[in-house]
Amino acid sequence: MSSDDYTYLALWSPDDQEHVGTVAEFPSLSWLDSDPREALDGIQNLVAEVLAEMTQTGEEPPTPGVR
Repeated sequence: MSSDDYTYLALWSPDDQEHVGTVAEFPSLSWLDSDPREALDGIQNLVAEVLAEMTQTGEEPPTPGVR
């Protein structure tokens, strides 16, 4: 499974005064950045790291496309 398979979104956060990148299938993860593209890149890279850790520990990753 690849981090490309998941559902990403970048929105402006008035509370943080930055864009927040999120991923539907990992609701506890997010990435803040002043640039929306960087927020998306950041969350996708974070998901790739989490997926690698899950593979090492034998955990089953969430099914892509779950909302």
